[in-house]
Amino acid sequence: MKPPNASDSQLSTLNSQLTANSQLQLTFLGTGTSQGVPMIRCDCAVCRSSDSRDNRTRASIYLETPECSFVVDTGTDFRTQCLRENIWQVDAVVFTHAHTDHMMGFDDLRRFAARDGRMPVYASAETMADLERVFEFAFKAARPPPGYLKPEPHIICGPFSLGRTTITPLPMPHGSSETYGYLFAREGTKLVAYLSDCSAVPDKIARQIAGVKVLIIDALREKPHPTHLSVGQALEVAQRVQPGRTLFTHICHELAQSAEADLPANTGLAFDGLKLEIAP
Repeated sequence: MKPPNASDSQLSTLNSQLTANSQLQLTFLGTGTSQGVPMIRCDCAVCRSSDSRDNRTRASIYLETPECSFVVDTGTDFRTQCLRENIWQVDAVVFTHAHTDHMMGFDDLRRFAARDGRMPVYASAETMADLERVFEFAFKAARPPPGYLKPEPHIICGPFSLGRTTITPLPMPHGSSETYGYLFAREGTKLVAYLSDCSAVPDKIARQIAGVKVLIIDALREKPHPTHLSVGQALEVAQRVQPGRTLFTHICHELAQSAEADLPANTGLAFDGLKLEIAP
């Protein structure tokens, strides 16, 4: 992130501070479900809440490390999220899946590729095919304008690295479809597991992320849902994983921020703009 009027030397200082203070900073760009909160044409208590944390844009996270910065998903609200958080640098984008609320802000990446237009894009083969179909004008442009977005596709077939961060894909069911969660590790330490859209977490995945410092997990609402975890189901996953801290995301208007008062210790609801500093 570059503050207004920051020089290159100031940016270098900021990077040094990040190196000294933490290995990874994570910002929740959005923590809401596909329709956001408040919802259009809804007059429920959460949609009318005076607690700003109950205002939720579509789920996405931004990660900063000493080497690079990258975003997971570019949802419908991506432009608004970047302006709100004053984001100046995105070196790559990683996608969980190709649903509308996770990819439709893709074109706004061009503001972060203003020099030569190149932007590394990481996704499963199925998600990449959908991105290339929907944003054919960017992926298939024969003569793109100077500086326009030029996506560089990288099909995820296993763990990969961005800087010194190892990113492990975690295939999980999302109703009848498949989505990717991700495990982010540095220096061999499991820092964050991000499971934003899933209807179950297989035991194999739970063992893979066991003991992670921060578990970020889908918890749509209290009631069961065919394509998302409920609060009770998310808590059951946390019991198996035993993370240092658990934060819920992809939250709908049936779950108020105040509900976290009833959750177990070290468990809470993430909210838009929440920042975490995490070190090995």
